[in-house]
Amino acid sequence: MPFWLRIIALIFVVSLTVPGNGCSPVPGRSEEEKEPHFVQGQSRVNSLDYPGAVEAFEESLEVNPRSAAAHFELGWLYEQKVPDPAAAIFHYQRYLKLNPNADNAALIKQHIEACRQQLAADVLALPSASTSQQQLEKLVEQNRRLQDELNRWQAYAAQLAKTNAPGAAVPGPNPPPQKNATTGTGNARPTAAAQGQTHKVGSGETAAGIARKANVKLSALQAANPGVDLGKLRVGQVLNLPSP
Repeated sequence: MPFWLRIIALIFVVSLTVPGNGCSPVPGRSEEEKEPHFVQGQSRVNSLDYPGAVEAFEESLEVNPRSAAAHFELGWLYEQKVPDPAAAIFHYQRYLKLNPNADNAALIKQHIEACRQQLAADVLALPSASTSQQQLEKLVEQNRRLQDELNRWQAYAAQLAKTNAPGAAVPGPNPPPQKNATTGTGNARPTAAAQGQTHKVGSGETAAGIARKANVKLSALQAANPGVDLGKLRVGQVLNLPSP
């Protein structure tokens, strides 16, 4: 064989045995499915352990956040087995973004739309119109009663402030009508103020001394003067006296 032919043959043999200088092939979806956590997730799906499968596929994403296969499996699980429409939409969308030319892209978009409808139904679920109206009417009535009671107490407080002013000598006001503990009606016992029994505090007088003079208990005197600090009486202050 001529020398130059031997040289060409040698170059050809060397080119077959020496590896090229390019990068290694990019792992495809088959490589994603070989990831240990992904394999574990598939095993748990087969054993019907769906929450465990979700955990395994999420761990697979921690290893490879660009695993379209793991996103697809999570989208399916969150849609069908561990209901969470929002999570299903997220993983389906990530799957399409990482694998835009997927053969099942049109089908995945239909699943995304179904999940959106389910999510909207869950969020917008409201009671019937009749039930809402009844609840509204009940709240309005409760608010009206509370406002009426507040107005009565405010009027009572204003009258009480005038009665306890220094130099005042008028009978104390009646508090708002209280419901009877047994009948639930407003037939409360008349107060001392309604009976016109009052006492004007003199110099040096104490609540205990006034109670002794009136032949009543100190607790009864306090009950007849709600809101009054009997330990800090002022000269000229008018107190209601309960019946002996």
